[in-house]
Amino acid sequence: MSRIKMLAMLTMLGMGLWLAGVAAADDEKKGKESADKDFASKVSASGLAEVNLSELAVRVSRNPAVRQFAQQMLADHKRANQELLQMANQRSIKLPGEMDDEHQKCFDKLKKLSGAEFDREYMEAMVKDHEKAVKAFEKQSKEGKDEAMKRWAGQLTPILKHHLEMARKVCDQVKGDKKDKD
Repeated sequence: MSRIKMLAMLTMLGMGLWLAGVAAADDEKKGKESADKDFASKVSASGLAEVNLSELAVRVSRNPAVRQFAQQMLADHKRANQELLQMANQRSIKLPGEMDDEHQKCFDKLKKLSGAEFDREYMEAMVKDHEKAVKAFEKQSKEGKDEAMKRWAGQLTPILKHHLEMARKVCDQVKGDKKDKD
């Protein structure tokens, strides 16, 4: 093979490897951005659920501890939802306008309940949701690529941990109320 052909082949091979590297780096960047968008979408749907479920609890529950917890969730999650919406709008991220299917099923179930049964189911759902939220926010605060979203997740993580602690306490209380009546 002539030197010119060999040089041309090596040049083409080098260009191919370089382009592959550029494409891989671009795919990695898109994957990281996608993870931030996925986080924002999941958090938005979950935040809407927290508000909707807590509004229901304020209307339905007669337990002062459950009502107080629900009112705290309304205040904190409405504020967090607004902050997330502002960040998403700045980044042209379209957030869901409603709860996801899992939370919709929970809402549909809860709206058929009343009394102590409602309180137990609502509080168990709050514990479960806040356990998931704490994990998601901790991960985002450590691994997120969007610095503002990463910082926001880090700021909200202690609040969500506090919500989880409150939810567990009230959940134990309403479960104890059942035992007292049995």
